Amino acid sequence: MSRWTLDDLARLVDHTNLHADATEADMAKLCDEAKAYHFKMVAINQVQSKFCSEYLAGTDIHTGAAIAFPLGQTSIAAKVNETKDAIANGANEIDYVVNLTQVKAGNWDYIKDEMTQIVEVCREASKGRDEEIPSKVIFENCLLTDDEKVKLAEIAREVEPTFIKTSTGFSTGGATVEDVKLMKAHCGDKVQVKAAGGIRDADTFLDMVRAGATRIGCSAGMPIIDELKRRFEEQGIDSIEL
Repeated sequence: MSRWTLDDLARLVDHTNLHADATEADMAKLCDEAKAYHFKMVAINQVQSKFCSEYLAGTDIHTGAAIAFPLGQTSIAAKVNETKDAIANGANEIDYVVNLTQVKAGNWDYIKDEMTQIVEVCREASKGRDEEIPSKVIFENCLLTDDEKVKLAEIAREVEPTFIKTSTGFSTGGATVEDVKLMKAHCGDKVQVKAAGGIRDADTFLDMVRAGATRIGCSAGMPIIDELKRRFEEQGIDSIEL
């Protein structure tokens, strides 16, 4: 259990707009909202990396590029190049989707190689920076068996990306408390869990944190934080224990 202020909770949020038809005006709005609420990151499609990183220059809000999103169905080389290009254009967090074809085939050597190469790009690019470039591995749990989720988490425990992540939010389901607990139980102490997909209210948000998530990807961060602020004010508190 630990205590969380409203700002602590806001700093868990990856404020998200991954729509294919998002305009530059939409990206500017996303960044302005992230600044107003002091969210941790804006989660955007890779091609928006330059625009958002420049818009957020001088703030402590990160630009998170989604790689091989949302299907994960590109080669390792393509994912590595996309990651390098995103970082070169200012992204300072990376969320990539695993190759589900290889997961379903049980080709765990491929999955480990893919994870290792992308995590290593982030580590290399972090050298000489004040902060590391976090790497996040998106599982897409709604398409996986529990055994597959556990195996992916165990590989992550070896490779040590910064986070493993439940979902893209673009498939048949999103984050569940059960999945967050399962992932956390098998990824080890050095790997964190990000819950994403379908998190639209304050109670679900808090449930994910209680389950062990230390980052929350959602597009409903503003109403969630507004609701939590209202509760804090009603109860006359400045922090909660989770």
